[in-house]
Amino acid sequence: MRFSLKSLFSINPFSLTFFTILLVVVLFRVGTPILTMIELKTYDLRFLSRGQVEPTPAVVMALIDEKSLDTEGRWPWPRSKIATLVDILSADGAKVIGFDIGFLEPDENSQLGFIDQFGQRVHSLDIKNRDLADFIDESKKNADNDLALAKAIKNSSATIVLGYFFHMNAATLNYRIEQKEIEQQLQRISVSKYPLIIYEDQEAAAIPFIRAYAPESNLEILTEAADSAGYFNVFPARDGVVRRMPLIIQDGEDIFPPLALSCVWQYLDRPQLIVKVDRYGIEGIQIGQGFIPTDENGQLLINYLGPQKTFPHISISDILHGKVDKGTFKDKIVLVGATAEGIYDLRSTPFSPVYPGMEIHATVIDNILTQNFLTKPNWSTTYDQLAIIILGVLIGIFLPRMSALKGLLLAAGLFTLHIFIARWLFVRFNVWLNIVYPLLVIVMTYTVLTVYHYVTEEREKKLAREAKRKKKAKTDE
Repeated sequence: MRFSLKSLFSINPFSLTFFTILLVVVLFRVGTPILTMIELKTYDLRFLSRGQVEPTPAVVMALIDEKSLDTEGRWPWPRSKIATLVDILSADGAKVIGFDIGFLEPDENSQLGFIDQFGQRVHSLDIKNRDLADFIDESKKNADNDLALAKAIKNSSATIVLGYFFHMNAATLNYRIEQKEIEQQLQRISVSKYPLIIYEDQEAAAIPFIRAYAPESNLEILTEAADSAGYFNVFPARDGVVRRMPLIIQDGEDIFPPLALSCVWQYLDRPQLIVKVDRYGIEGIQIGQGFIPTDENGQLLINYLGPQKTFPHISISDILHGKVDKGTFKDKIVLVGATAEGIYDLRSTPFSPVYPGMEIHATVIDNILTQNFLTKPNWSTTYDQLAIIILGVLIGIFLPRMSALKGLLLAAGLFTLHIFIARWLFVRFNVWLNIVYPLLVIVMTYTVLTVYHYVTEEREKKLAREAKRKKKAKTDE
């Protein structure tokens, strides 16, 4: 195809190829929802084609599963039982215990309620007895399950990381939270905020973070006893699949890390933790000698290792009743959460539409510890655009010079080659490159040129028949 201004604005293989490529590039730059959704599905298929990956042995999950409910009774359990769990895990050498459950309200303790009523009755009867008053106070302490859990957390040799969540906006609530309450909640989680933010320049300082409306933290007695905390919010994509984890959420003047990152930070003995921001957005998070790459909004692409139960699942009932081998939790990060039907956080992931939310946190912990990240680097956009242009040009140059069969084989070959390269880079180097738009330019260019060839050929045949008919009519005269 020779370039000329005249050929560009007339219908021919060159102009058709040029405008098809231009259309696909524009669609790519603008972003088409249906094509974006298809691309996400090809992203999920790349996980399935890669298969399962062995996780780090550093993460173990202690679960409130069906077996635990059958043995220990319905959830929620008395917090004294959770205190016993903390004692056992600490005694076995766990290094970090992270809770993917919140202790947001006081423990429902009928025994404590009875003692309070008894004390009030004694007071109303104006009974003055020092020994009876001491007995009532001691009974309250022994029956206070929240106090028992706070003591277990404070005395634990393992580092305790509590989980909480953010209300992302006021519209999702059916009640109003007073500003004073928000400030109190922020104060409770202030110990877990990011200690340092580095801005590349003045423009970077204006980059906005993902903002929350208000935190929903744990009881004050527990937050004061714990070493740290982290939120367990995740944001599914439009199709409901969780592919990213927000590593930064701002509320008030401070920014906060998720449960997974808080657990890793404590596990690595609290190295320097820095959020790095450049003029294009959040670059990532420096944690000691390691670096966590994020998108411009501070979200990490989750490198899922496999379906549910990729990480060790241990029933809490087995832990409480001494049915777990000694040393199972030594120097481990133990995540405590639920997988029992009806009480656990159900999520959809590339591997499965039914996936425990706490295993997502385990996966992020694994990604950070192993530095095994999926990335969509800045150069990937340039690569994707070049792939669109090059594949379109190759079809445009060679298809008009080939027979129908060879042209079909060329298009099919380029189609397959691009899928192979994108998958290979995903599996081998953990790089996510676009599949849909480069394939779209192949299909569209091939279709347009094939239709053009068919129409042109039919027109030439018609002209030839018309010329033959005229010649015959002239001969007959």
